Amino acid sequence: MAMSKQILLGAVVIAGTLALWVTYVPSAAGWLERAGVLDVLGIEVAEAAEPPAEEQRRGGGATDVITAEVTQGTLNDRVTAVGDGRALRSVTVRSEATGRIAAITFDAGSYVEQGSVMVRLDDEAEQIALERATLTLTDNQDEVNRLSSLQNSGAITAVRIREAELALRNAELEIRQAEFDLAQRVIRAPIAGWIGILEVEEGDRVSAQDELAVITDRSQLLIDFRVPERVIGQLETGMPVDLAPLANRSQVLNGEVATLDNVVDRASRTLRVQARIDNEDDSLREGMAFSVVLHFEGEQFPEINPLSVQWSSEGSFVWAVHDGKVREVPIVIRQRNSDSVLVEADLAPGDHVVTEGVQALRPGTEVNISNGGAEGASAEISDRRRG
Repeated sequence: MAMSKQILLGAVVIAGTLALWVTYVPSAAGWLERAGVLDVLGIEVAEAAEPPAEEQRRGGGATDVITAEVTQGTLNDRVTAVGDGRALRSVTVRSEATGRIAAITFDAGSYVEQGSVMVRLDDEAEQIALERATLTLTDNQDEVNRLSSLQNSGAITAVRIREAELALRNAELEIRQAEFDLAQRVIRAPIAGWIGILEVEEGDRVSAQDELAVITDRSQLLIDFRVPERVIGQLETGMPVDLAPLANRSQVLNGEVATLDNVVDRASRTLRVQARIDNEDDSLREGMAFSVVLHFEGEQFPEINPLSVQWSSEGSFVWAVHDGKVREVPIVIRQRNSDSVLVEADLAPGDHVVTEGVQALRPGTEVNISNGGAEGASAEISDRRRG
């Protein structure tokens, strides 16, 4: 009797253990059913409930993602330098003669036209010399006329007439010399432009080659700067240049390359370049320093949305979609723009890379592209960038 109670108690314990196993380990029910144990013990297993749709999607269905199309972009290569501004023309006005300044006909900082009188020197001695030369010329002319009228009479020899004509010629040269000396007492503007601060005053005595003023034509400015020899082959006159005064970098001005030097500096391996910029509002001055930026078109690279770039311990990558599945594509970032990234990768224009929904992705994961409004927004951004 005691033995039967023990057998019955053991069967109850075994049945309870199996029931708990089936309850908490659903996969055990199928194995026990195939073995016929559940029928022997009279245990019924309820049908498993259908998992929620979201759970099905995470388990084995396609993952919803948002993608962006890969386009082609140009790597922007640029060269920056610091340039020195020079006026289009700058002339130092000097005196050609020695004398006292009788009059200054312009004000410091004023604009003068080419050929206008700037300074007059005392010219009393030159006026006297001109009057004396004029009298000599008149006297010699009268002598030549008198001798010419007597030539036919035979009273005047040919030698005497030639001497009178030579004296007349010398008198004419003295007139020219006197007029030249008198003209040297008047200093005129060699070019049109602006005059700087004067270093002389009326009454000062100046010597030949003394500096009187500097005239600058700053209607345009020439910017001297240097570029590395690696870009010489891409330089050409007329190409655009961005210029900004160092004192006001927010004032970006548009210029162009005007002149290229013909010799590369052996010490610095650079080439001297001159850019030209208009200065119609006269806001720029000679000697100002400028920040110079030259842009060159570089190589073509795949252009992707910045949101698609992912990072791992091995570097950066993107999830590329191909035949409804994703693959991990390593990338090397070559240039970052405000709304795109140029990369070196195994991508081609027209490919799609995942921008949203990357958390659940693994290599080979099936995906369902559901761009919707995001695709339109990406297209709009792309259109603005191309425009």
